Amino acid sequence: MTLPAPQPKASHFVGGYYIEDTSGDEIAVIYPFTGEQIASFHAATDGIVEQAIAAAVHAQQDWAARSGTERGRVLRRAADIMRARNHELSQLETLDTGKPYQETSLVDATSGADALEYFGGLAASLTGEHIPLGEDWAYTMREPLGVCAGIGAWNYPTQIACWKAAPALACGNAMVFKPSETTTLCALKVAEILVEAGAPPGLFNVIQGRGDVGAKLIADPRIAKVSLTGSVPTGRKVYAAAAEGIKNVTMELGGKSPLLIFDDADLEDAVSGAILANFYSSGQVCSNGTRVFVQAGIYDAFVTRMAERLHGVKTGDPLDPEVNFGPLVSAEQRDKVLGYIEAGKAEGARLVTGGGALEGPGFWVAPTLFADVTDEMTIAREEIFGPVLSVLKFDDEAEAVARGNATEFGLSAGVFTTNITRAHRVIRQLQAGSCFINSYNDAPVEVPFGGSKLSGVGRENAKAAIEHYSQLKSVYVRMSQIEAPF
Repeated sequence: MTLPAPQPKASHFVGGYYIEDTSGDEIAVIYPFTGEQIASFHAATDGIVEQAIAAAVHAQQDWAARSGTERGRVLRRAADIMRARNHELSQLETLDTGKPYQETSLVDATSGADALEYFGGLAASLTGEHIPLGEDWAYTMREPLGVCAGIGAWNYPTQIACWKAAPALACGNAMVFKPSETTTLCALKVAEILVEAGAPPGLFNVIQGRGDVGAKLIADPRIAKVSLTGSVPTGRKVYAAAAEGIKNVTMELGGKSPLLIFDDADLEDAVSGAILANFYSSGQVCSNGTRVFVQAGIYDAFVTRMAERLHGVKTGDPLDPEVNFGPLVSAEQRDKVLGYIEAGKAEGARLVTGGGALEGPGFWVAPTLFADVTDEMTIAREEIFGPVLSVLKFDDEAEAVARGNATEFGLSAGVFTTNITRAHRVIRQLQAGSCFINSYNDAPVEVPFGGSKLSGVGRENAKAAIEHYSQLKSVYVRMSQIEAPF
């Protein structure tokens, strides 16, 4: 299969053009399927960071002066371009992440296009309100924040860039986006497409680099808002840095989410849901329901059927549309996941299937199923971010809810049951921001996405995101003569 050329014209996209500064540290792009380098970048220098912010400041003034209708038109054109180029963008996503084309062609660029389309349609409706106060009156205006900084994660590079850019731009902001240094390719295409769709040059800039580049970006006083997708340790650092400047913050961090399967659930549906909650993107999804609590009545049947279904995994070249399971994103991530698997074995979890690396080049870990997992085990407490499913047995509803909530995270939660009353009752009690009934990991742009506790603050997508990328100005209008005491 002929690979698309992954090497861009330059490392950064600033002011509507590709730019380069070779004095920045080199960043190698490694294809997870082969372990080979397929492209090379340079981290942003101080000069590149300055150019990006200055370009964003300039472009934002022009963009904010446009009507919401005009801004929306640009975003919708960008969505159309992304859909027309879905094949190319999906191949690039696969090269960047190692995820199967079967998955990227359905989820990644298409989800990004959905976000651009949705917020493009919403842009013209971002109005204030009139408040009558007798003879006097007041009104509110919804205004942009200014220049926003977006910090991306490596698991969904196209989607994350669009999820952050779309609401920010719809509200009249500009953005400087730093992708993860592990997946550097995809956000550049988003920047290209936005300019092609009619966005002013500099409205959406992409700069490469590691944590130090992100820190410089966040610390700049011209940055009004920070939106991060990443780990809890990174989130703590970013939150603290943003607090120094009293900046608006949205954080979508990690999770260790519970999936509760009751004994009246449709077994095949429950197994399918657990597969989507654990093995999609080879388990590299922050919202994954990796603690699968199964009621005692169907516990053995669930474990047996899950093991059978995992034999249907097809590995190989991720660009092959028939392949449905890919490698992990890097050697570091593979080794981390293998370490958790060894911990599971050592602590007494029953290994049903998988449990090690797959042969061949690249960063492969076999889909791994542990049964008889207990709450105190490392694999039940810490985010693994790999294809490792832990099954825990429970007896009754109250127990399942209490154990499901016994975590410092609160991103997602799911329930499988045919008792709809119980489904809603349990979901109300689970401490998580994004929840599912008889499903898992659905994330349409119309629905807010985000967590509670250590899983983050704020929401992405839906109308809720508008509140995080805009501010209200109140104006009091007196219609009569004003009085004063002296």
